[in-house]
Amino acid sequence: MAFDEMYAADGSVRPPYAGVAQWLAGVNPEQLERRRLEAELFYRRGGITFAVYGDNQGEERIIPFDIIPRILSSAEWARLSKGLEQRVRALNMYLADIYGKQRAVKAGIVPEDLVWRNPAYRPEMAGVEVPHGVYVHIAGIDIVRIDADDFYVLEDNARTPSGVSYMLGGREICFRLMADLYGAHKVAPVDNYPDELVTMLRSVAPRSADNPTIALLTPGQFNSAYYEHSFLADKMGVELVEGRDLFVKDACVYKRTTEGPRKVDVLYRRVDDDFIDPLAFRPDSMLGVPGLFGAYTAGNVTLANAVGTGAADDKAIYTYMPEIVKFFLSEEPILKNVPTWRCRDPKELSYVLDHLPELVVKEVHGSGGYGMLVGPQSTKAEIEDFRARLKANPETYIAQPTLALSTCPSFVASGIAPRHVDLRPFVLTGANGMKIVPGGLTRVAMREGSLVVNSSQGGGTKDTWVVDL
Repeated sequence: MAFDEMYAADGSVRPPYAGVAQWLAGVNPEQLERRRLEAELFYRRGGITFAVYGDNQGEERIIPFDIIPRILSSAEWARLSKGLEQRVRALNMYLADIYGKQRAVKAGIVPEDLVWRNPAYRPEMAGVEVPHGVYVHIAGIDIVRIDADDFYVLEDNARTPSGVSYMLGGREICFRLMADLYGAHKVAPVDNYPDELVTMLRSVAPRSADNPTIALLTPGQFNSAYYEHSFLADKMGVELVEGRDLFVKDACVYKRTTEGPRKVDVLYRRVDDDFIDPLAFRPDSMLGVPGLFGAYTAGNVTLANAVGTGAADDKAIYTYMPEIVKFFLSEEPILKNVPTWRCRDPKELSYVLDHLPELVVKEVHGSGGYGMLVGPQSTKAEIEDFRARLKANPETYIAQPTLALSTCPSFVASGIAPRHVDLRPFVLTGANGMKIVPGGLTRVAMREGSLVVNSSQGGGTKDTWVVDL
């Protein structure tokens, strides 16, 4: 039975949702549907879309937005944010270690092969001193609830976490269309996120930059998250650039402008490692900047996030995060991992093979809800096909129990009904410490019974309110 975030077991409304329950009692389905359509129109007019790679139709889609907000109390948020800060500190320390002294590997905290054979590990980063010692400037930590007491980490995103534009867009929708409900709560703001992001990026500029120039590097308009790139650049007040807009001279990065070259000190890059520099990584890349990695290692430009951060956020390393937290911080983890079986271990693989119909099996390097098996929702043929994949390459999979993700009230075709949710808070780390705007992106599985919240798999989003009671 899933934990219901609005209703207690005896049917009473939990305190954070008292105002929402009262508001829902005073509106009818027609009013809710009208607001839902207005929210969809807002997204369409604003061009708030996403694309799905491999979609034969190749069309931009509107992500479904559920107008009933998710509510967290300020006390719940205080506990969660403390755990997020601890988690991201450990991620940064782990990355500094594997590209530096490698104490964790030598101590047996993480198996050697999971580091050196990780496709996201960049040997070119060994011994490189990243600006101000920060690797993960922007982290998106996926959180789930399965009971009233604890939050659990489902996944760490340390490369180029996306979704913040939906967090900001959802808040604007609620402020405009749900003013009566919004005004009845003391909701912590999230609209300062772009300012906090710019402040953080300035703080990690090379020490030689007095008045740093920041730009957002995008793969271009055909990227699935291009809307977010342009949205954030606009909100931050920085240039949105593609690789062809930049060049490197004397190990410094410059932007082409009508007034001549202008030096760039910080690149918030939304281009994957493989494609940022054809001289250092994939020579066929048309998205990057020749010589960019050389300018980076020379200390003349900051890349956020750092090159090679993916070595910390795959699903195999995830299973060792409790040990990593203890090793580097000498603290017990505040946020627990979801119980996970490492299929690379023969004993754990045997258990997984015996219990496939009950488990969720994921690719170690997979994302977006692809390449996974949800046992209870799969056919016998699908399970047997996955069994063969597991036996052939067990080291590329992990398995987890089929979690009863918590539910929140959502407005769907049948009316108001509970739907499963997760949460992606965004953690900013700069030279002056960490900032987390209160809330984050709540993703919701819009289909009844579904546990898959990814937008590419039919999921939607909600606004997340942190409220003072």
